[in-house]
Amino acid sequence: MPRLTLTINNRSVSARRGESILSAARRSGSDIPTLCNLGGLIPAGACRVCLVEVAGYPRPVPACATRAEQGMVVTTDTERLTAARRMIVELLLAERNHSCAVCVMNRHCQLQDLAARLGIDHVRFAFISPQAGVDISHARFGIDHNRCILCRRCVRVCDEIEGAHTWDVDGRGAASRIICDLAQPWGTSTTCTGCGKCVQACPTGALFEKDAPTQKATIDMERLSEWRRSRK
Repeated sequence: MPRLTLTINNRSVSARRGESILSAARRSGSDIPTLCNLGGLIPAGACRVCLVEVAGYPRPVPACATRAEQGMVVTTDTERLTAARRMIVELLLAERNHSCAVCVMNRHCQLQDLAARLGIDHVRFAFISPQAGVDISHARFGIDHNRCILCRRCVRVCDEIEGAHTWDVDGRGAASRIICDLAQPWGTSTTCTGCGKCVQACPTGALFEKDAPTQKATIDMERLSEWRRSRK
């Protein structure tokens, strides 16, 4: 496959044609944070946490959804990018009800880890505190909309890997909600196969296995990799 060369953080990096900036950067040792990205799924560029600066571009671009090009000069860590990432995470924390101490994913949550990495110890924005519901009608799993960050990883893994398309998004902006089938209780779904891929893909405690110990509520990347390989 043809190769191309670009510069990432003052280092010359070789990439495959069609490869994303995120993939090329990570192979070269540059750690770009993400929330909505999950290997094997079509990039969504939804969270904007992976923004990078590209010389000649008027504004930062999402590294997961931007293809590497010959001669690109990319910077992944600047004060401007850190400020943008902090603002994004703070807005996510303010938008829903993220009570980490009573969450099944406490200390295993990617949003929590990213907030700590960015040094966020308070939120500058007013908390919306929505009346978001919890659906535990499914025999094995539950969904807590209070902890959802609308990364759509559940929607995409259900559609692209399982092929069931049980999940979708209803509404706009902060009022958006992940819905099951035609906005019905999860336990009444006629499309859900009960595979648990959506639970494994969720980066927060929004989707969880009922009665699972906290220490086991982690994303099993090995299982996800096996599922992705089986679809190729």
